[in-house]
Amino acid sequence: MTEPVRSPILETLAGKALSPPPVWLMRQAGRYLPEYRALRAEKGSFLNLVYDSDAACEITLQPIRRFGFDAAILFSDILIVPHAMGQDLRFAEGEGPRLSPRLADATLESLTPARHHYQAIWDTVRKVRSALAPEKALLGFAGSPYTVATYMVAGQGSKDQADTRIMAHADPARFNALIEAITLETIDYLAGQVEAGADALMLFDSWSGSLSPSGFERHVIAPTARIVSSLRARFPHTPIIGFPRGAGEKAPAYARETGVSALAIDESTDLAWVVANTPETLPLQGNLDPMALKAGGEALTCELRRILDIMAGRPHILNLGHGIDRFTPIAHVEQLLATLRGR
Repeated sequence: MTEPVRSPILETLAGKALSPPPVWLMRQAGRYLPEYRALRAEKGSFLNLVYDSDAACEITLQPIRRFGFDAAILFSDILIVPHAMGQDLRFAEGEGPRLSPRLADATLESLTPARHHYQAIWDTVRKVRSALAPEKALLGFAGSPYTVATYMVAGQGSKDQADTRIMAHADPARFNALIEAITLETIDYLAGQVEAGADALMLFDSWSGSLSPSGFERHVIAPTARIVSSLRARFPHTPIIGFPRGAGEKAPAYARETGVSALAIDESTDLAWVVANTPETLPLQGNLDPMALKAGGEALTCELRRILDIMAGRPHILNLGHGIDRFTPIAHVEQLLATLRGR
Protein backbone atom coordinates (compact mmCIF):
# COMPACT_ATOMS: atom_id res chain seq x y z
CA MET A 1 0.00 0.00 0.00
CA THR A 2 1.25 3.49 -0.81
CA GLU A 3 1.69 5.91 2.05
CA PRO A 4 -0.76 8.84 1.95
CA VAL A 5 0.62 12.15 0.72
CA ARG A 6 1.36 14.47 3.63
CA SER A 7 0.98 18.24 3.64
CA PRO A 8 4.13 20.03 4.90
CA ILE A 9 1.94 22.81 6.29
CA LEU A 10 -0.21 20.40 8.29
CA GLU A 11 2.85 18.49 9.51
CA THR A 12 4.33 21.76 10.75
CA LEU A 13 1.08 22.75 12.42
CA ALA A 14 1.15 19.38 14.17
CA GLY A 15 4.51 20.35 15.68
CA LYS A 16 7.08 18.94 13.27
CA ALA A 17 10.13 21.04 12.34
CA LEU A 18 10.89 20.72 8.61
CA SER A 19 13.91 21.94 6.67
CA PRO A 20 13.33 23.91 4.59
CA PRO A 21 10.11 25.08 6.23
CA PRO A 22 6.90 25.18 4.21
CA VAL A 23 5.92 28.56 2.79
CA TRP A 24 2.91 30.59 1.76
CA LEU A 25 2.44 34.36 1.69
CA MET A 26 -0.35 36.51 3.06
CA ARG A 27 -2.29 38.04 0.13
CA GLN A 28 -0.48 35.67 -2.23
CA ALA A 29 -3.60 35.68 -4.42
CA GLY A 30 -4.00 39.26 -5.51
CA ARG A 31 -2.98 42.43 -7.27
CA TYR A 32 0.73 41.76 -7.80
CA LEU A 33 -0.18 38.93 -10.21
CA PRO A 34 -1.00 39.84 -13.84
CA GLU A 35 -3.41 36.91 -14.08
CA TYR A 36 -5.37 38.33 -11.14
CA ARG A 37 -5.48 41.79 -12.66
CA ALA A 38 -6.78 40.34 -15.94
CA LEU A 39 -9.60 38.48 -14.20
CA ARG A 40 -10.44 41.52 -12.08
CA ALA A 41 -10.73 43.64 -15.24
CA GLU A 42 -13.06 41.05 -16.73
CA LYS A 43 -15.30 40.63 -13.69
CA GLY A 44 -15.43 44.22 -12.48
CA SER A 45 -15.73 44.89 -8.77
CA PHE A 46 -13.86 43.11 -6.00
CA LEU A 47 -17.10 41.75 -4.54
CA ASN A 48 -18.03 40.34 -7.93
CA LEU A 49 -14.89 38.23 -7.69
CA VAL A 50 -15.45 37.18 -4.07
CA TYR A 51 -19.04 36.09 -4.63
CA ASP A 52 -18.36 34.34 -7.94
CA SER A 53 -17.13 30.98 -6.63
CA ASP A 54 -15.62 29.96 -9.98
CA ALA A 55 -13.63 33.21 -10.19
CA ALA A 56 -12.63 33.07 -6.52
CA CYS A 57 -11.49 29.47 -6.96
CA GLU A 58 -9.38 30.44 -9.95
CA ILE A 59 -7.77 33.33 -8.06
CA THR A 60 -7.05 31.11 -5.04
CA LEU A 61 -5.24 28.64 -7.31
CA GLN A 62 -3.26 31.18 -9.37
CA PRO A 63 -0.27 31.54 -6.99
CA ILE A 64 -0.15 27.78 -6.45
CA ARG A 65 0.21 27.20 -10.20
CA ARG A 66 2.79 29.96 -10.61
CA PHE A 67 4.95 29.43 -7.50
CA GLY A 68 4.05 26.06 -5.98
CA PHE A 69 3.41 27.44 -2.48
CA ASP A 70 2.70 24.80 0.15
CA ALA A 71 -0.75 26.20 0.94
CA ALA A 72 -3.54 28.00 -0.83
CA ILE A 73 -5.49 30.56 1.16
CA LEU A 74 -9.10 31.20 0.30
CA PHE A 75 -9.62 34.32 -1.81
CA SER A 76 -12.17 36.32 0.16
CA ASP A 77 -12.29 39.19 2.64
CA ILE A 78 -12.66 39.61 6.40
CA LEU A 79 -15.72 41.84 5.85
CA ILE A 80 -17.92 39.02 4.58
CA VAL A 81 -19.09 38.56 8.19
CA PRO A 82 -20.46 42.13 8.64
CA HIS A 83 -22.00 41.89 5.16
CA ALA A 84 -23.79 38.71 6.26
CA MET A 85 -24.79 40.41 9.52
CA GLY A 86 -26.66 43.03 7.50
CA GLN A 87 -24.36 45.94 6.77
CA ASP A 88 -24.08 47.10 3.19
CA LEU A 89 -20.57 46.53 1.84
CA ARG A 90 -18.83 48.18 -1.08
CA PHE A 91 -15.23 48.75 -2.07
CA ALA A 92 -14.53 52.30 -3.19
CA GLU A 93 -11.77 52.46 -5.80
CA GLY A 94 -8.60 53.76 -4.18
CA GLU A 95 -10.33 54.23 -0.81
CA GLY A 96 -10.88 50.73 0.57
CA PRO A 97 -14.04 49.16 2.01
CA ARG A 98 -17.13 51.04 3.11
CA LEU A 99 -19.78 49.60 5.44
CA SER A 100 -23.16 51.20 6.13
CA PRO A 101 -24.88 52.03 8.33
CA ARG A 102 -21.87 52.49 10.54
CA LEU A 103 -22.55 51.26 14.05
CA ALA A 104 -21.22 54.43 15.62
CA ASP A 105 -24.57 55.87 14.45
CA ALA A 106 -26.85 52.82 14.22
CA THR A 107 -27.70 49.80 16.34
CA LEU A 108 -26.85 46.20 15.65
CA GLU A 109 -30.55 45.38 16.04
CA SER A 110 -31.42 47.63 13.08
CA LEU A 111 -29.53 45.34 10.68
CA THR A 112 -31.27 42.64 8.65
CA PRO A 113 -29.07 39.54 8.48
CA ALA A 114 -28.10 38.33 4.99
CA ARG A 115 -26.39 35.02 5.76
CA HIS A 116 -26.82 33.78 2.20
CA HIS A 117 -23.54 35.62 1.50
CA TYR A 118 -21.66 32.78 3.22
CA GLN A 119 -22.80 30.20 0.69
CA ALA A 120 -20.66 31.53 -2.16
CA ILE A 121 -17.59 31.44 0.09
CA TRP A 122 -18.28 27.86 1.15
CA ASP A 123 -18.77 26.94 -2.51
CA THR A 124 -15.35 28.40 -3.31
CA VAL A 125 -13.77 26.27 -0.58
CA ARG A 126 -15.34 23.12 -2.05
CA LYS A 127 -14.13 23.92 -5.54
CA VAL A 128 -10.60 24.78 -4.45
CA ARG A 129 -10.21 21.67 -2.31
CA SER A 130 -11.43 19.54 -5.21
CA ALA A 131 -8.88 21.10 -7.59
CA LEU A 132 -5.94 21.30 -5.18
CA ALA A 133 -3.28 18.59 -4.97
CA PRO A 134 -3.51 16.59 -1.72
CA GLU A 135 -0.11 17.77 -0.47
CA LYS A 136 -1.22 21.41 -0.71
CA ALA A 137 -3.11 22.64 2.34
CA LEU A 138 -6.18 24.84 1.96
CA LEU A 139 -6.45 27.61 4.54
CA GLY A 140 -9.79 29.16 5.37
CA PHE A 141 -9.93 32.38 7.37
CA ALA A 142 -11.92 35.10 9.06
CA GLY A 143 -11.24 38.39 10.76
CA SER A 144 -11.10 38.24 14.54
CA PRO A 145 -13.99 39.95 16.33
CA TYR A 146 -12.15 43.09 17.43
CA THR A 147 -10.76 43.87 14.00
CA VAL A 148 -14.12 43.21 12.35
CA ALA A 149 -15.78 45.45 14.95
CA THR A 150 -13.47 48.35 14.07
CA TYR A 151 -14.82 48.35 10.51
CA MET A 152 -18.44 47.87 11.60
CA VAL A 153 -18.32 50.77 14.05
CA ALA A 154 -16.43 53.26 11.88
CA GLY A 155 -17.82 52.09 8.53
CA GLN A 156 -14.30 51.94 7.12
CA GLY A 157 -10.68 51.42 8.09
CA SER A 158 -8.97 54.00 10.30
CA LYS A 159 -5.48 54.79 11.54
CA ASP A 160 -6.20 54.61 15.27
CA GLN A 161 -9.59 52.82 15.54
CA ALA A 162 -10.72 55.78 17.66
CA ASP A 163 -14.49 55.35 17.16
CA THR A 164 -14.32 51.73 18.21
CA ARG A 165 -12.08 52.32 21.21
CA ILE A 166 -14.30 55.17 22.39
CA MET A 167 -17.38 52.95 22.16
CA ALA A 168 -15.62 50.20 24.11
CA HIS A 169 -14.93 52.68 26.94
CA ALA A 170 -18.09 54.80 26.83
CA ASP A 171 -20.68 52.08 26.19
CA PRO A 172 -19.13 48.75 27.17
CA ALA A 173 -22.43 46.87 27.24
CA ARG A 174 -23.15 47.83 23.64
CA PHE A 175 -19.63 47.08 22.50
CA ASN A 176 -19.51 43.73 24.29
CA ALA A 177 -22.80 42.77 22.61
CA LEU A 178 -21.24 43.57 19.24
CA ILE A 179 -18.15 41.46 19.99
CA GLU A 180 -20.44 38.63 21.13
CA ALA A 181 -22.49 38.79 17.92
CA ILE A 182 -19.39 38.80 15.70
CA THR A 183 -17.90 35.90 17.68
CA LEU A 184 -20.97 33.71 17.16
CA GLU A 185 -21.14 34.57 13.46
CA THR A 186 -17.44 33.82 13.02
CA ILE A 187 -17.75 30.40 14.65
CA ASP A 188 -20.56 29.42 12.26
CA TYR A 189 -18.80 30.91 9.23
CA LEU A 190 -15.53 29.10 9.92
CA ALA A 191 -17.31 25.85 10.74
CA GLY A 192 -18.87 26.05 7.29
CA GLN A 193 -15.43 26.48 5.75
CA VAL A 194 -14.13 23.36 7.50
CA GLU A 195 -17.19 21.37 6.45
CA ALA A 196 -16.58 22.52 2.87
CA GLY A 197 -12.98 21.27 2.90
CA ALA A 198 -10.64 23.77 4.59
CA ASP A 199 -7.67 21.94 6.13
CA ALA A 200 -6.71 24.70 8.56
CA LEU A 201 -8.00 28.12 9.58
CA MET A 202 -6.46 31.52 10.25
CA LEU A 203 -7.80 34.34 12.40
CA PHE A 204 -6.64 37.80 11.36
CA ASP A 205 -6.64 40.43 14.12
CA SER A 206 -5.03 43.18 12.09
CA TRP A 207 -5.78 46.00 14.55
CA SER A 208 -5.16 44.23 17.87
CA GLY A 209 -2.07 46.38 18.42
CA SER A 210 -4.22 49.47 19.01
CA LEU A 211 -5.54 48.19 22.34
CA SER A 212 -4.28 48.61 25.89
CA PRO A 213 -3.26 45.42 27.73
CA SER A 214 -6.63 45.20 29.49
CA GLY A 215 -8.51 45.90 26.25
CA PHE A 216 -6.40 43.29 24.49
CA GLU A 217 -7.33 40.73 27.14
CA ARG A 218 -11.07 41.50 26.89
CA HIS A 219 -11.52 42.14 23.18
CA VAL A 220 -8.81 40.04 21.53
CA ILE A 221 -7.85 37.12 23.76
CA ALA A 222 -11.28 36.31 25.24
CA PRO A 223 -13.30 36.13 21.99
CA THR A 224 -10.47 34.38 20.16
CA ALA A 225 -10.30 31.75 22.91
CA ARG A 226 -14.04 31.21 22.56
CA ILE A 227 -13.79 30.77 18.78
CA VAL A 228 -10.89 28.33 19.13
CA SER A 229 -12.56 26.23 21.84
CA SER A 230 -15.88 26.09 19.97
CA LEU A 231 -14.28 25.05 16.69
CA ARG A 232 -11.93 22.56 18.36
CA ALA A 233 -14.89 20.86 20.03
CA ARG A 234 -16.42 20.29 16.59
CA PHE A 235 -13.25 19.80 14.54
CA PRO A 236 -10.50 18.57 16.89
CA HIS A 237 -8.02 17.90 14.08
CA THR A 238 -8.33 21.28 12.32
CA PRO A 239 -5.42 23.60 13.22
CA ILE A 240 -6.06 27.29 13.84
CA ILE A 241 -3.40 29.95 13.25
CA GLY A 242 -3.81 33.18 15.21
CA PHE A 243 -2.41 36.48 13.92
CA PRO A 244 -2.59 39.28 16.52
CA ARG A 245 -0.83 41.91 14.46
CA GLY A 246 0.99 44.48 16.57
CA ALA A 247 0.58 42.46 19.78
CA GLY A 248 4.29 42.71 20.57
CA GLU A 249 4.99 41.62 24.13
CA LYS A 250 1.37 40.44 24.46
CA ALA A 251 1.86 37.75 21.78
CA PRO A 252 3.00 34.95 24.16
CA ALA A 253 -0.06 35.50 26.37
CA TYR A 254 -2.25 35.47 23.27
CA ALA A 255 -0.83 32.10 22.20
CA ARG A 256 -1.09 30.64 25.69
CA GLU A 257 -4.58 31.89 26.58
CA THR A 258 -6.37 31.49 23.25
CA GLY A 259 -5.15 27.95 22.59
CA VAL A 260 -4.34 28.59 18.93
CA SER A 261 -2.38 25.86 17.16
CA ALA A 262 0.20 28.32 15.80
CA LEU A 263 1.16 31.96 16.27
CA ALA A 264 1.71 34.25 13.28
CA ILE A 265 4.20 37.06 13.92
CA ASP A 266 4.23 40.46 12.22
CA GLU A 267 7.44 42.05 10.95
CA SER A 268 7.66 44.59 13.79
CA THR A 269 8.06 41.89 16.44
CA ASP A 270 11.45 40.46 17.43
CA LEU A 271 11.23 36.86 16.27
CA ALA A 272 14.11 35.75 18.51
CA TRP A 273 12.28 37.19 21.53
CA VAL A 274 9.10 35.30 20.60
CA VAL A 275 11.11 32.09 20.23
CA ALA A 276 12.58 32.63 23.69
CA ASN A 277 9.21 33.39 25.29
CA THR A 278 6.96 30.69 23.83
CA PRO A 279 7.04 26.89 24.14
CA GLU A 280 9.47 25.31 21.69
CA THR A 281 6.68 23.04 20.48
CA LEU A 282 4.47 25.97 19.41
CA PRO A 283 4.60 26.43 15.62
CA LEU A 284 5.38 29.99 14.55
CA GLN A 285 4.51 31.64 11.24
CA GLY A 286 6.30 34.63 9.74
CA ASN A 287 7.80 37.15 9.86
CA LEU A 288 9.60 38.38 6.74
CA ASP A 289 9.16 42.12 6.17
CA PRO A 290 7.00 42.65 3.04
CA MET A 291 9.29 45.54 2.12
CA ALA A 292 12.31 43.22 2.12
CA LEU A 293 10.45 41.07 -0.40
CA LYS A 294 9.61 44.15 -2.44
CA ALA A 295 13.26 45.27 -2.35
CA GLY A 296 14.62 41.87 -3.37
CA GLY A 297 18.30 41.19 -3.97
CA GLU A 298 20.83 40.71 -1.19
CA ALA A 299 18.60 42.43 1.38
CA LEU A 300 15.92 39.79 0.85
CA THR A 301 18.43 36.93 0.98
CA CYS A 302 19.94 38.22 4.22
CA GLU A 303 16.54 38.66 5.89
CA LEU A 304 15.42 35.21 4.86
CA ARG A 305 18.59 33.57 6.17
CA ARG A 306 18.35 35.49 9.44
CA ILE A 307 14.83 34.18 10.00
CA LEU A 308 15.78 30.62 9.07
CA ASP A 309 18.72 30.71 11.49
CA ILE A 310 16.51 31.92 14.34
CA MET A 311 13.87 29.28 13.59
CA ALA A 312 16.22 26.33 13.06
CA GLY A 313 14.80 23.24 14.77
CA ARG A 314 11.49 24.94 15.54
CA PRO A 315 8.15 24.21 13.80
CA HIS A 316 8.01 27.12 11.36
CA ILE A 317 5.93 28.26 8.41
CA LEU A 318 7.76 30.90 6.41
CA ASN A 319 5.50 33.83 5.63
CA LEU A 320 5.45 37.60 5.56
CA GLY A 321 4.76 39.74 8.59
CA HIS A 322 1.75 41.12 6.72
CA GLY A 323 0.33 41.00 3.19
CA ILE A 324 2.44 41.11 0.06
CA ASP A 325 2.65 44.62 -1.40
CA ARG A 326 0.77 45.03 -4.69
CA PHE A 327 3.88 46.36 -6.46
CA THR A 328 6.17 43.49 -5.44
CA PRO A 329 8.02 42.14 -8.51
CA ILE A 330 7.24 38.52 -9.31
CA ALA A 331 10.99 37.93 -9.73
CA HIS A 332 11.47 38.70 -6.03
CA VAL A 333 8.95 36.03 -5.02
CA GLU A 334 10.82 33.61 -7.28
CA GLN A 335 14.08 34.65 -5.61
CA LEU A 336 12.60 34.00 -2.16
CA LEU A 337 11.48 30.51 -3.09
CA ALA A 338 14.71 29.63 -4.89
CA THR A 339 16.79 30.76 -1.91
CA LEU A 340 14.56 28.94 0.57
CA ARG A 341 14.40 25.67 -1.31
CA GLY A 342 18.02 25.73 -2.43
CA ARG A 343 19.41 26.38 1.05
